[in-house]
Amino acid sequence: MTMVIRRSSSRAMTCLFLSQLLPPTLSHHNHSFSIYKSCRSLSKTPSDFLGSIWCPAVCAAPTIRSFSSKFSESNTTARMQNPESISYLTQREAAEVDEILMGPLGFSVDQLMELAGLSVATSIAEVYKPSEYSRVLAICGPGNNGGDGLVAARHLHHFGYKPSVCYPKRTQKPLYNGLVTQLESLSVPFLSVEDLPVDLSEDFDILVDAMFGFSFHGSPRPPFDDLIQKLVQLCNFAQNHQKSPVIVSVDIPSGWHVEEGDVSGEGVKPDMLVSLTAPKLCAKKFTGPHHFLGGRFVPPSIVDKFKLHLPAYPGTSMCVRIGKPPQIDISALRQNYISPELLEERVAADPIDQFRKWFDEALASGLREPNAMALSTVGKDGKPSSRIVLLKGVDKDGFVWYTNYESQKAHELSENPQASLLFYWDGLNQQVRVEGSVQKVPDEESEQYFHSRPRGSQIGAIASKQSAIIPGRHILHQTYKELEGKYSDGSLIPKPKHWGGYRLKPQLFEFWQGQQSRLHDRLQYIPQEIDGKLVWKIVRLAP
Repeated sequence: MTMVIRRSSSRAMTCLFLSQLLPPTLSHHNHSFSIYKSCRSLSKTPSDFLGSIWCPAVCAAPTIRSFSSKFSESNTTARMQNPESISYLTQREAAEVDEILMGPLGFSVDQLMELAGLSVATSIAEVYKPSEYSRVLAICGPGNNGGDGLVAARHLHHFGYKPSVCYPKRTQKPLYNGLVTQLESLSVPFLSVEDLPVDLSEDFDILVDAMFGFSFHGSPRPPFDDLIQKLVQLCNFAQNHQKSPVIVSVDIPSGWHVEEGDVSGEGVKPDMLVSLTAPKLCAKKFTGPHHFLGGRFVPPSIVDKFKLHLPAYPGTSMCVRIGKPPQIDISALRQNYISPELLEERVAADPIDQFRKWFDEALASGLREPNAMALSTVGKDGKPSSRIVLLKGVDKDGFVWYTNYESQKAHELSENPQASLLFYWDGLNQQVRVEGSVQKVPDEESEQYFHSRPRGSQIGAIASKQSAIIPGRHILHQTYKELEGKYSDGSLIPKPKHWGGYRLKPQLFEFWQGQQSRLHDRLQYIPQEIDGKLVWKIVRLAP
């Protein structure tokens, strides 16, 4: 049976999730303002959680763009936008934004708090992977900022972290009681201040500072004054030691003035700041390596009223980095993989069956283009070249892709019909390497696939003389437009003779599974003929 590779649609699942996460009306919606007022008396307004909004893998998506067509698609430059070009809110403006969102715009406290906590959790996941930073302590205050921390702890649990919560001054309202119940149902431990170790660095990798938001006034009271002091001491400790927990502050670092920053010099100095809705003025004084923005729910009316300039969120993400990421020593970049063991007795006897199993898992995991593969070829000059192509079919006869027969890879394959394929599935810590001989697929097969493609792709295949030098991109557009007009009547677009498929017939497979301490699993399939039949011998290679 042939496996035909088709584009999967994970967006439908995303939309379904969002529709379940954000129902039009929530049980607490009618109580938004009463909760809002009582929360202000507790030192926080709903904008504290408003500020913290959902971020992915995952982390980022057009905050404003999802509501306004004035913002263009983001790119790497926008994603790391210059902090000087971004809007910063005063304390009064931040409170006014909250009042509008929770008044005429119809947002509820629990809806915004859910987005806030998810934003914080996904920002953390962007930088600090659970394989290295699994132990999290969320220190939560009595207001909305604390609620953000509770929601973030729940999402971090589902992301694979091991969160604990310190919530010394609990708010006795249904919303907050529900958040506590949700965490308790996941067996997330709650620690009293007395239960906390003297040295937090011994028990935790990440400390989430969710104590106070932008509406806080005055000096912190017990036990929060001591908790802030613990975090400050850790900052001082980190300057003299190689390993110390990282501190993530939600919207406003505890001990900071909302507009003037760490005036006394005795506030928390976080490694990451997750600003919410829009950064507050104090964020200009943040000097840590990671500044993220969350809050992809700001409608055009607020953008216009406050003349906001915020970076676009890429893709479907709910957080976006502000400023450039810190300079990193490339030699220090590494992942300590955690994966199930790949054992000889557990893999399929036929490598094609094993490939299909792994490929199906990659599809199910939602990886982008799991059919992308590196194709390596070598011409008669002995110089290798590689490029990414898309797998379009796999069966017992091999792996199929389509291309221009006048391209560089085609010329090299005509000179040396041997090639190597490499699949890399980052989220699964897996690689598959396939070597073998290559031949063109029958023209009828290429013809059938060509006419299954979108008409735009068919025209593009004719318009592009692949690998040829051209004077500029305008040539491509001009040729494409001419062909588009030629076939505007909907007539059949003929497949060009110089376009078609290749099939690699496998002669060797290697399946790689990343493991801890670089003790990776490598299983190689080698063909052997026994009694006139082809069988595959499985051997293990040292990593």
